[in-house]
Amino acid sequence: MSAATVSRWSGRFVLVSAGFLLAWQVGVLVGVPRRTEVALGLYGFVLHAVFGKAYSLVPSYFDRRLAFPRAPALHLPFAVAGTVGLAVGSIGGSPSIGALGALAWALGVGVFLGALLWTVRGNLTGRETGTGDANADRRPVDRAANAFVPVALAYLALGTYATLAAHAALPSPFGGFLPRASHLLAAGTGAMLVFAVGFRLLPRFLVASPPRPLVALVLPAGAVGPVLLAATLGGGPPFRVAALLEATALIGFATAYAVLWSRSSRRRVGLYAAFAGALSGALAAVVGLSFAFLGPIAPALVLAHLRLALLGFLGLTIVGVTYQFYPPGVGSFPGANDRTALASIVCLGGGLLLGVLGAVGGAPPATAVGEPIAAVGAGLYAYLVAGLLRERRSTLAARSGRR
Repeated sequence: MSAATVSRWSGRFVLVSAGFLLAWQVGVLVGVPRRTEVALGLYGFVLHAVFGKAYSLVPSYFDRRLAFPRAPALHLPFAVAGTVGLAVGSIGGSPSIGALGALAWALGVGVFLGALLWTVRGNLTGRETGTGDANADRRPVDRAANAFVPVALAYLALGTYATLAAHAALPSPFGGFLPRASHLLAAGTGAMLVFAVGFRLLPRFLVASPPRPLVALVLPAGAVGPVLLAATLGGGPPFRVAALLEATALIGFATAYAVLWSRSSRRRVGLYAAFAGALSGALAAVVGLSFAFLGPIAPALVLAHLRLALLGFLGLTIVGVTYQFYPPGVGSFPGANDRTALASIVCLGGGLLLGVLGAVGGAPPATAVGEPIAAVGAGLYAYLVAGLLRERRSTLAARSGRR
């Protein structure tokens, strides 16, 4: 019963995440401020999906069961209220609304971290992987990946405190500068979990093995880069070192995925989205390197970097993994098929690419076309996720009624 409870609430986090993706893309169309994009895209879309899948995946990857199956149910209202408060506070609302949102967000993160850390407390290094004997050859990579999950959780705690400090005038090593907090959460938590969980999950999806030298390169670089970025954001030699480390992780991960792809015969629709996400991460790294080594930083390029990182790397990866866990073809409602899923991926990726090209090339018409296309992709994704989760819930309820 506890596994069913965790699965049900994990799905609700994913559904709320899809709703925030749609809200973000609609917000882009109406011209919300960049801070609002970060609230909806990072805190709402990306991190809600991270929370949902972490509750179900991390305990099993550490050969444990979630110690508090009701933790996701307690966490979700805080996460939603926190995101809404941060978003409203960023568009001219009372500063107190943003502060309350940051507090609610912090309380929810406290529930999440407490539940996961208590669950894996006897296996913090992740040496026990839950990997069966049939996959014994994967254990070295699985152990290496597990070891960096606590790093991502530490970044979540640090980024959450930096968010709260910026809204509540608390002392912070990052000076209350919100872009530092968002880098801790996006690069430190989001990207680090993509690297760590991805090196366990994606090889199994593709039925292939990743190059171990790249695993050994990506994980440490991805662990060190975000804190250096947050501490040195703005320029100078230390910022260049940080940008190089993060670029090494992102480009190395994209290369590892490309090798996995070449070694695999699997071509499921979600895997295309994950590939597009990895390539977007490499592009985000290139734009980030331009900030560090070329300068000055144009506002349009900053927005392009943000969207490549959030909608491209993290977003398309989340969409791809979600379609793996909730295959569109199993649905029986209108449009529940791989064609609709592929259309959502093409719209999200194509709209993002047009927007980036418009920003980099100074071509507003490309951006004007790309943004509504991306919004259509977000709508299709939200529609599929909502329908698939509704049908799964109905199926489970029917099975329970027959017992």
